[in-house]
Amino acid sequence: MAESAGDGGDEKQCAEEGCTREAAVRLYVPWEADRDVCAAHGRVLAQRDGVVAEPLPGDGNGWG
Repeated sequence: MAESAGDGGDEKQCAEEGCTREAAVRLYVPWEADRDVCAAHGRVLAQRDGVVAEPLPGDGNGWG
């Protein structure tokens, strides 16, 4: 997980390579390490069998 380069807040960036969006959901992937991703990547990746998505705390993160 990468920290955002913002103003020192605790927001995290999406863990997917090349993505700079704010992380909105934690994915629990049985065959890989758990990671925090943005809403867009979360919606796609959570459709795979066995993947569980948990929204990260905070309002307005685009998940749900």
